[in-house]
Amino acid sequence: MKKNVLVVVALVIILSLCLSSTVFSAEPLKVGLVFDIGGKGDKSFNDSASRGLAWAAADFGIKRIELEPGVDADREVNLRNLAMIGYDVIIGVGFLFTDAISTVADEFPDTKFAIVDGFIPDKPNVMSLLFPEPHGSFLVGMIAAMKAQEDGKDTVGFVGGMDISLINGFEAGYIAGVKYVYPECKILSAYAGDTPVAFADPVKGKELALSQYDNGAWVIYHASGLTGAGVFEAAKERKRYVIGVDSNQNYMGYIEETGESFGLTSMLKQVDVAVYLAIKAAVEGTFKGGIEVFGLDRTVTIGDTTYAGVGYAIDKYNEDLVSAEMIAKVEEAKAKIISGEIVVPTEVTK
Repeated sequence: MKKNVLVVVALVIILSLCLSSTVFSAEPLKVGLVFDIGGKGDKSFNDSASRGLAWAAADFGIKRIELEPGVDADREVNLRNLAMIGYDVIIGVGFLFTDAISTVADEFPDTKFAIVDGFIPDKPNVMSLLFPEPHGSFLVGMIAAMKAQEDGKDTVGFVGGMDISLINGFEAGYIAGVKYVYPECKILSAYAGDTPVAFADPVKGKELALSQYDNGAWVIYHASGLTGAGVFEAAKERKRYVIGVDSNQNYMGYIEETGESFGLTSMLKQVDVAVYLAIKAAVEGTFKGGIEVFGLDRTVTIGDTTYAGVGYAIDKYNEDLVSAEMIAKVEEAKAKIISGEIVVPTEVTK
C-alpha cells in the first residue's frame, strides 16, 4: 500500500514538472511591424503604430521587431521574410501594403496579418484595421472654424499629403465641419504631391502652409504624416494655429521660449489602439480575418486611459485655446454623427 502511494506521488511530481516545463518553455508570440512611408519618428501615423506594439509588448510579453520602409518592392520582401522566419503576426502600416499583404497572406495561410488603412475583406488570416477619418476631421473642422470666428477671421486651410481618396476623406470631413458652424468661412486646400513621398516632405509642407497663412488662413489642418512637421514650423513662424493628425501633436505647436502655443488640437486616429487590439486577439486566440472599424463610438480602456477610434485632443497645450463652449458644441455634433443625424461626406465636392 505504502509502495503504491509512493508511486502515485512520484507520478504526480513528474507530471507537474512536465506541465511546468511546457508552460515555461512556451515561446512568446512573435509580432513583426513594417512601417509606412516616413518611418518611425514621424510623430504621427507610424509612431502611433509603434506605440501600440510597445503597449502589447508590455502587457503580453510578445517578441517584436520593427522594420523601416524602403522602395516599393521591399514591402512584399519584408513581409515574406518575416513569415518565413516564423513570425506569428505581421502588421503592415498603411494602405500601400494592400497588394503585398494580399499576395503574402495566400503564401502563408497559417500566419496572421493585419493592415492599417487597407481593405482586404475576404481572407481568413488578414484583419483590416479601418477608421472613419472624416468623422474625426469634421470635429476638428468645427474647432478650426469656431476659433477663426472667435478671433474675427474668415479663412482656414488644409494641407494633405498624397492626393488620394483616403486623404480626400480627411479634407471632406474637415470642410463639412467648418461649414457646419461657420458657413461663410473660406477654406484653402493644397496637397504635397501625388506619390507616397508626399507623406515625408516637411519642406513642402512648410511651403504650402506659409502660402496659406499668408493668404489669410488662421488655422491649418494637416493630414500629411511627416510632411506635417513643416506645417507646424510655419505655424510657429507666422504665429497662427495648426491642427495635428493621427497622434496628439499639440505639443509640436508650443514655443518654449515664449510659452505660446499654436497647436489648436489634433485629430486622433488611434492606430496604436487598433494595433494593440489586433495583437491582443492573436494572444487570446480570437483573431479573425475581416474588417475592424474604429470610430467615434468604439472605445477601449488600456491601462488607465479610455480611447475612441477617432476623436480630438485636449491637453495642457491647448486647454486655454479651446473653450468649454466649443467642446460642448463639438460633443453635441459627435453624438449626432454617431446617431446618424449628421452624415459626414467622404469625398470633396469639386
